[in-house]
Amino acid sequence: MVGSILKQERMLLLAIPAAIVAYMAEHAVFEAGKTASLIAAIALIGMIILVSVRVAHHAEILATKVGDPYGTMILTLSAVAVEVLILAIIMSESSSPTLVRDTIYSAVMIDINGILGLAALLGGLRHGEQPYNDDSGKTYGVMILTAMGISMIVPEFIPDQSWHVYSAFTIVAMIALYALFLKMQVGTHSYFFSYAYPRKARPDGQPSDSHAEEEGEEGSASLSIGLIIAGVVLIGVLAEFMAAFLSESLEGTSAPPALMAVVVATISASPEILTALRSALRNRMQAVVNIAMGASLSTVILTVPVMEGIALYTGQPFVMAMTPVQTVMVFITLIAAAINLNDGETNAIEGMTHFILFATFIMLLFLGL
Repeated sequence: MVGSILKQERMLLLAIPAAIVAYMAEHAVFEAGKTASLIAAIALIGMIILVSVRVAHHAEILATKVGDPYGTMILTLSAVAVEVLILAIIMSESSSPTLVRDTIYSAVMIDINGILGLAALLGGLRHGEQPYNDDSGKTYGVMILTAMGISMIVPEFIPDQSWHVYSAFTIVAMIALYALFLKMQVGTHSYFFSYAYPRKARPDGQPSDSHAEEEGEEGSASLSIGLIIAGVVLIGVLAEFMAAFLSESLEGTSAPPALMAVVVATISASPEILTALRSALRNRMQAVVNIAMGASLSTVILTVPVMEGIALYTGQPFVMAMTPVQTVMVFITLIAAAINLNDGETNAIEGMTHFILFATFIMLLFLGL
């Protein structure tokens, strides 16, 4: 039993010596120059993503055991924990005042346009129209718009001398929004975020749940929770060295200013990407909506108060107001999502619209916008 678990979790085990090697070789890598730092950073990013895949796997096991929305909520919360942890670490290596803003913006673009777009596109090409509970899309959409409006659009109009007052208000507003959302998601309105898939019949005529059969009853819930926590901790340790190496390799180069933010957002989203794509190909679009939209909402509504709290503690405000280009992209994304997630079914065309918006986000990144 123990041997089987160790074999399955070899990626988690490999992360431990990787962290030790990074610690011991840190000064040598810096002395070797920018190229060596970049190679080390890429290697650590790859290791972080492999660990994230194991985190996603155990979140899927929990999702199978406890059902939606609890399982996907665990996945999104673990991703946000990774994001906040990496952000806090990178902030110690970077002096960029826009890092938090750009990371949250990038996460929303990756989650809604990247993950949801690609999943709906691939799932639509395989299954045609894919059903889900349209209450979830509407609820997520309006809350994301409200949270981003309060924390990332209105700050543009707040006088500099009043930033600390508005930051405190933002913290209270985000906590209040999330408290109500959490009560809805796991309380009396949990049906907003679930969908009753029809059971397929076995050849012998007995009903079965193919998803549950594929996942099986692997491991216990407590083991999965423990491994998720261990994975998040390992990601945090690896991220500390990754941030140092990446900062060293990008310093003085012509790399896009927001590249670091995109790296952070991509790492935090990596556990969700595989789960969402697998769910879409299994014709389980409700899980995709919960993951993509839930991750976007959790990123804004949980990351903002933590970072604003740090700003109040240090007395150094972050630039939270989005640029005009970012604001336009967010509005187009949320309007497209409101239209596409309004009828309880997604298709390849709807997925393609979001994926094109994701491609636009990447293009704007390399244009420095």
